[in-house]
Amino acid sequence: MRPDRMLLTGDRVLKFLDSPPRFLFFTGKGGVGKTSVACATALHLAHAGRSVLLVSTDPASNVGDVFGVTIGNTVTPIEAVPGLSTLEIDPEQAAAAYRERIIGPVRGLLPDKEVDSITEQLSGSCTTEIASFNQFTSLLADENVFGPFDHVVFDTAPTGHTLRLLQLPGSWTDFLQAGKGDASCLGPMAGLEKHRAVYASAVSALKDPARTRMVLVSRPQRSALAEIDRTHRELIQIGITGAFVVINGVLPATSGDDDLTQALRDRETAAIHSISPALAAIPRDVLELKATNMVGVAALDTLFTPATSADINRRAPATPVLPDAPLAVLVDELAVGDHGLIMCLGKGGVGKTTIAAAIAIRLAERGKVVLLTTTDPAAHLTETLQGSVSGLQVARIDPVAATQEYRDRIMATKGKDLDGAGRANLAEDLQSPCTEEVAVFGQFSRAVSQSRSQFVVIDTAPTGHTLLLLDAAGSYHREIMRQMKGFSSLSTPLMHLQDRAQTKVIVITLAETTPVLEAEGLQDDLERAGIHPWAWVVNSSVAASHPDSVFLQQRAVAEIEQINRVLSTADRVAIIPLLPTEPVGEERLAALTNLSLQPV
Repeated sequence: MRPDRMLLTGDRVLKFLDSPPRFLFFTGKGGVGKTSVACATALHLAHAGRSVLLVSTDPASNVGDVFGVTIGNTVTPIEAVPGLSTLEIDPEQAAAAYRERIIGPVRGLLPDKEVDSITEQLSGSCTTEIASFNQFTSLLADENVFGPFDHVVFDTAPTGHTLRLLQLPGSWTDFLQAGKGDASCLGPMAGLEKHRAVYASAVSALKDPARTRMVLVSRPQRSALAEIDRTHRELIQIGITGAFVVINGVLPATSGDDDLTQALRDRETAAIHSISPALAAIPRDVLELKATNMVGVAALDTLFTPATSADINRRAPATPVLPDAPLAVLVDELAVGDHGLIMCLGKGGVGKTTIAAAIAIRLAERGKVVLLTTTDPAAHLTETLQGSVSGLQVARIDPVAATQEYRDRIMATKGKDLDGAGRANLAEDLQSPCTEEVAVFGQFSRAVSQSRSQFVVIDTAPTGHTLLLLDAAGSYHREIMRQMKGFSSLSTPLMHLQDRAQTKVIVITLAETTPVLEAEGLQDDLERAGIHPWAWVVNSSVAASHPDSVFLQQRAVAEIEQINRVLSTADRVAIIPLLPTEPVGEERLAALTNLSLQPV
């Protein structure tokens, strides 16, 4: 049997594992199981006798937790799996090293003011992306790095917008350094030119299906499937084709026929049938939901193999009784005031839009003036609300519209006195993804200011985008503080976010390993910025739904460890049961806040 075509169950071969190329990338919405699928793939290839390097480019990587070892920024062999090594690219370490390579040679040579200016230019999110990509590209373009390995498996591929940034022509870098244009990306882009050949080689590898396979991972949920559809279109635009789809976590056919299980199965079927024709044409594999968490080699080895009826129907231990913690308790405390900023943060796919909408509706029903807005590019608010709500104003920070407005303003101001070549270079600069962050942050700041006189509930983008937003707040704060020295009264968005009386940050998670780990990492990042989360919400808990299905009871038991971690971490906690029907529309969203966890 050829090791690159190892049969998994009978005559069944997973399409994305059939004759795999050297590089395999796994990308998709947060919480869909990219890490589990990537780790299981690496194990599969190693078991087939291949030498494999598993690389995580995820800022909230939990590859080390999956294998029970400490992994860092150096290649680490997994002793329990011959042939398998791992590497985690730490974005913050990479960014710090990148900054030092640029600033170190000029420190002491240039005036402190200029060094401070360079440091500020290198403090944004683009620098972190480029720094991480420096390490990432070496794995694609440097034979000395990847040469010893038959396969390199990436957990979380770079996004299309990062690749577009690297493909931008370099001619405008000198133009920006001469001080003629807007410098939203000056810092990171200043270091691109000397790496351009390496980047070109890496992008060439990504575009070659014989060398690279992109695997788009999703759960059987409309939002997750919409995310990989968007990613697929974005990758095609930059010439990356030959993608595969993996729909992970589909309920096994034999997992039960009680009302809850059947309702969940119907929702999954409807979501899969709703995918676009373009996505439906891509080779697709379906992986079953497992009863236990995918942690450890033994568990990962089962991910690609359908469970037997005995596995699914194995009697689970009794689920411990959870504390009764309805969302209404949090709403009651919020409603004591008449204004404030409520930010719902968390990993993609955990239900931030649903929780934000439920809170906003309840506050509006109590006569509060409420603005519900989203910074999420996916913008699921309209679908969730399914109509207008009395007393509730709904708005969306549209990244496309905000970015175009920003570009037009910059071209009309900074570009008005430039010649044709200068305007062309400035227009090229404004195509950078950094421009979108700057533009969106301007509208975000306006929403923050409205919370002084009313409630503003913000459904934020997935965690990575949110942290970029908060990073922009910090950069803006530092710039304002420098410019406003001597003024006794000033206020920046970061000050509002740090004001516990004004801002209530609610961290949303699922009772699963990866979402909780990322939520804990998010809380750590917020604390470093002087922002303390006000409460946590555990959403869609199987344990809280008291299922009849033996399979779901096994899932419920697996949740308890994660729920206990949240209870030991948070000041306040609400736990929301997994529901048979989606909480959409005003009536269901309002009812969501009053759900009790005690069995009926």
